[in-house]
Amino acid sequence: MDIDAWVWWLIGAVALGIPLVLTAMPEFGMLAAGAVAGAVTAGLGGDVVLQVVVFAAVSVALIVVVRPIAARHRASQPELASGVDALKGKQAEVLERVDGRRGRIKLAGEVWSARTLDASQSFEVGQQVDVVEIDGATAIVM
Repeated sequence: MDIDAWVWWLIGAVALGIPLVLTAMPEFGMLAAGAVAGAVTAGLGGDVVLQVVVFAAVSVALIVVVRPIAARHRASQPELASGVDALKGKQAEVLERVDGRRGRIKLAGEVWSARTLDASQSFEVGQQVDVVEIDGATAIVM
């Protein structure tokens, strides 16, 4: 029993789809689409050379055209900060004098321990400070 060439191309497309799912690398999907194009060419009676040329042309065209568009789309979406990353850049109110060693602030409705970025600086009760970094359970402010 001899398997037709188009079936081999579809097996190749499925084989390329597996790493696409496992690694989330879209290039595998583009190669799988090229393999499907090779299967269509084989199903329409194209010879092996034409099948390989169609596979290569479709795969390369998708990688050259679609990949940069996807990269631009991915880069243009705003990154959603969560957890302590969302607190960086926020303003806080000083509850207890903050210096280079210790202090307390009210940040996002919660009381945090804090220290200044510059050890020679200090902030008094009631002042507004900007959170620069979160170091464990301590906010670094300026």
